Amino acid sequence: MLIPSGLGVDQTEVQGAPASAPLAAAILDHLGFELQAAYGALMQAQPPQRLLDLIAQLDSALAVQGGNAEAFRDGLVEALPGLRAFAMSLIPDATRADDLVQETMVRAWAAQDRFIPGSNLKAWLCTILRNQFYSECRKTKREVEDADGVMAGTLIAPAAQEHGTDLRTIWTHIAKLSPSQREALLLVGAQGLTYEAAAEVIGCQVGTVKSRVSRARAVLTSLLGMPATRVSA
Repeated sequence: MLIPSGLGVDQTEVQGAPASAPLAAAILDHLGFELQAAYGALMQAQPPQRLLDLIAQLDSALAVQGGNAEAFRDGLVEALPGLRAFAMSLIPDATRADDLVQETMVRAWAAQDRFIPGSNLKAWLCTILRNQFYSECRKTKREVEDADGVMAGTLIAPAAQEHGTDLRTIWTHIAKLSPSQREALLLVGAQGLTYEAAAEVIGCQVGTVKSRVSRARAVLTSLLGMPATRVSA
C-alpha cells in the first residue's frame, strides 16, 4: 500500500470519529516496555562512518567558535542515536535515513543561534528532521511506502542480539501502523517527548497527538495478541 506523503490527518481521525477507550495501566506498561526495547535496539547501533566524520568536523569547528558551541555539539552527539531511530521510522531505507540525519545535523549546526538554551533540543532536532523529510517528499512528489514488512526489514535488532525475534516481531507490527500514528507513537512512547512537545514537532494540536497515540497503542495491543482489558471511561 502506498500512502501519500502529505500531512493530512488519517481518515480515522476525522472530527467526530469515536475515540478508543483507554487501555489498562498494566497493558500500557507492557506496551511501553516493548517499544523501548525495540527502539533501544536502533539507538544502540553504531552510527555509520560518515556521521562519525561529521562529528569530527564539528569538533574542528569548535576551535573557531566560542559561546555555547561545545555544549551544543555535545547535545547533537547525544541526540544522534535518537535522530537515526526517528529517521528510520519515517524512511524504510537505512541509507536515505542517514542522509536525512546528516542534513539535519548540518542544518542544526548552522542554525544553532536560533536554539534557545535550556529548551528541548531533541524536539527541536526532530522538528528539523521531520520538516526536511517532508520537504524532500514534496520536491520529488515521493510517496511513502508502508507495505507490511518493509520497515521491519530495516528496523530490526542485530541477529546476534538477545530477544532479536521478539524485536523483529514488534517492528513488523509497528510497520503496519499508519505513518501518522507510527510517528506520534514513537515520538511519545519511544523518544519520550511530552504530548505537547510531540505536537510542536508534528505541527498539530495536542489532542490530535493524543488521539493518534491512543489509536496506535490499541492497534499494537491487538496485533501483539495482548488482552484487550480496558479501564472504565
